[in-house]
Amino acid sequence: MQIQIHKQVSRLRRKRHVRKKVFGTAERPRLSVFRSNKHIYAQLIDDVAGLTLASMNTKCKAIRETLSKTGNKDAAKAVGVSLAKQATQVGIKQVTFDRNGYRYHGRIKALADGAREAGLVF
Repeated sequence: MQIQIHKQVSRLRRKRHVRKKVFGTAERPRLSVFRSNKHIYAQLIDDVAGLTLASMNTKCKAIRETLSKTGNKDAAKAVGVSLAKQATQVGIKQVTFDRNGYRYHGRIKALADGAREAGLVF
């Protein structure tokens, strides 16, 4: 139990360091990512107005039906592609990436790559 608490505290410390530098505006919102063991969530946030402009996750029916598992890199890439499509419909082309204290590899990297392939610029 002590190790799990240490991991969580360490991630929150890294998150604070990242959030000092990353800030989202209406023209260039922040793409914030959260991952759990089973799912991955992503949203575009305008920090000036305090609004979520678009969001997508593996719990959404459209994505869940196309996937066999929701906690892997394929699912993360599908979330990135769907979020990028949603963003282009709203008129967003550029974002700042907030990895939320997670290391940039695995599912986090797959989500970012999927969003880039679908047209978002980081």
